[in-house]
Amino acid sequence: MKTITKDVLIDAAHRLMFDMSSEEYDTLLEEFKILTKQMETIGKIEGLDDYEPMTFPFDCHTDVLREDIPETPLSTEEALKNAGSVMDNQIKLPKVVG
Repeated sequence: MKTITKDVLIDAAHRLMFDMSSEEYDTLLEEFKILTKQMETIGKIEGLDDYEPMTFPFDCHTDVLREDIPETPLSTEEALKNAGSVMDNQIKLPKVVG
């Protein structure tokens, strides 16, 4: 597992095109240290691999689905009429990842 350092956090933030103050990076680094320590502690529990991972604590079954009724789709013009910026019949968004 890659060690998380302040430089790693700064690099990740720059790739996502945002920046934080030095104090915020220090706080985030401390949070990652706490999470890493907690994961190591959980990893020491004997027999943990004998259990199936849980995604939701309760059984949840959806047996009733709505009837699929075909409808006329929106025209391209109708779908794009409220878009702030359109290019080649697609919504144009600002770049968010470097």
